[in-house]
Amino acid sequence: MNILVNGALVAIACATMLCLYRMVVGPSVPDRVVAFDAFSTNLAAVVLLLVIRDGLAELIDVVLVLAILGFVGTMAVAKYLKKGDIVD
Repeated sequence: MNILVNGALVAIACATMLCLYRMVVGPSVPDRVVAFDAFSTNLAAVVLLLVIRDGLAELIDVVLVLAILGFVGTMAVAKYLKKGDIVD
């Protein structure tokens, strides 16, 4: 089980680095927003795999907060790109 979790950690870490590259170099703002959304999802997955591997149940709250912040951030940027203002 530990070998599988470590393998998944390596795979998701590679995907996270690719998302980070796309956030920095992305050709357009929507590409960067999608990369940020994927980055936040991957980051939550990495923390969740660490919870599984190390048995740290306290970090489950961190996973939820990361997922919520990633979603809210993506929606805020999408609304800004569409309307030019976040708060109506």
